[in-house]
Amino acid sequence: MNKPIGIFDSGVGGLTVAKEVFEILPGEDVIYFGDEGRTPYGPRSEEIIIQFTAQDVAFLMEHQVKFIICACNSASAVALDKIAGNYNIEMIGVIKPGARAAVKQTKNGRIGVIGTQATIASNSYARVIHEIDPKLKVFSLACPLFVPLAEEGYIDKEATYLITRDYLQTILDVGVDTLIMGCTHYPLLEHVIADVMGDKVTLINSGRETAHAAFSALVESGLLNSKMSQSPPVIGERKFFVSDVPDRFANVAARFLGTTLDQTTRIDITKY
Repeated sequence: MNKPIGIFDSGVGGLTVAKEVFEILPGEDVIYFGDEGRTPYGPRSEEIIIQFTAQDVAFLMEHQVKFIICACNSASAVALDKIAGNYNIEMIGVIKPGARAAVKQTKNGRIGVIGTQATIASNSYARVIHEIDPKLKVFSLACPLFVPLAEEGYIDKEATYLITRDYLQTILDVGVDTLIMGCTHYPLLEHVIADVMGDKVTLINSGRETAHAAFSALVESGLLNSKMSQSPPVIGERKFFVSDVPDRFANVAARFLGTTLDQTTRIDITKY
């Protein structure tokens, strides 16, 4: 089916998920919405996150998308299940794919989760992990400073290493062998986090796992774009929308995607 995939996030962070989708599903057309005018979702109440998520989904549905990826961990944690039942297309978040990958990866049964305050407070990763295997130990930690560090490009700064070591020491102390990066911004800091955690800890990129899950779902549903059957696939059309500051979004997006955007369109999300 040659309708587009919809991806939404509270801002630019979801572009790390979009980047994985572009690599794994290069022939798919994609509509991306970043709610830059109301970012971040993480510190907000559950009621507001549900309201914003409903509006984001309504916007994507206006573009007749065939499948929706919620690239926001906070929205995936507290809102997506409540919204998805109102529509007749499949929607996936980043929580379940990341949790399943961590369960498959761990050898010592000790899994760490880092994310925003809302994601950690929701306990969503731990809940999914324990549904799969109640014996596993999960250690969760909010790391709110990672988001501004990623957006400002503070990747190789000494301050970033100091903050990362300070945050992750408690996770190191409990001896996890697997760590879920439970925020879409965190892959930009992946090599810093990996350096601090050491080579005995495997990092799980929830965005990458979500892109693989989306591929499997589209294959199973017979919804792959016909361009995916060509060799090599014809690159799909990609459109980017934001609720505010498109210029800022485009500048940060270049860092997240490794390429510049041709156009970013501002829309009024409050009308949905």
